[in-house]
Amino acid sequence: MVSGDVKVLGTTTCPYANRVEIALNLKSVDYEFLEETFPSKSELLLKSNPVHKKIPVMIHRGKPICESLIIVQYIDGAWTDGPSILPSDPHDRAMAQFWAAYVDDKWWPTLNSLRNAEGEEAKVAAIEQFMEALMPLEDALAKCGKGKDFFGGDTIGYVDIALGSFLGWLRAVEKMADVKLLDETKTPGLFGWAERFVSNANAKDVIPEADKIVKFMAARAKAQ
Repeated sequence: MVSGDVKVLGTTTCPYANRVEIALNLKSVDYEFLEETFPSKSELLLKSNPVHKKIPVMIHRGKPICESLIIVQYIDGAWTDGPSILPSDPHDRAMAQFWAAYVDDKWWPTLNSLRNAEGEEAKVAAIEQFMEALMPLEDALAKCGKGKDFFGGDTIGYVDIALGSFLGWLRAVEKMADVKLLDETKTPGLFGWAERFVSNANAKDVIPEADKIVKFMAARAKAQ
């Protein structure tokens, strides 16, 4: 592992912090993970991210970097020996950034809505909205990945990290709502991609199990 004096502030159930860990693993960078305890915030976190006061934060040689996708871009530029996370082609890079933003701005909110849906009617409507947001990603996988295993092609890339970091949460919502969201018949590409992603050496020990997330959500709801 390459030593780079790196610390990551986060929680093991935070998909945004998971992104940072996966990116560092891809680059074979050794790092220290500093677990934050919900709902309290450490002095180091408040000092390192005084604007948003939230995780994740990566501290590299004493300098903090905030916001998960910005951190992933930083990692890709700071450690060039490992596989590239962002494509080198300007158009491919722009498309990767577009779909990563789509995950955060469009897709993730629909999964969150489904998680919070109360009553059968609301649940059915939330599932429909989720599938509408999911289907464009099935097409994006084929186009960005050019028919290969990942959005990044042969290896995990920027969009893989953006979307794959939520797979533990997706499985947790499936369990809580008693529904199958990634279906081999409706989204065969994403179904196979998800299996490959969670079994990849750089991600498999990072993505939390569904049961762990379910317990975390229950504890969080009780604390509120």
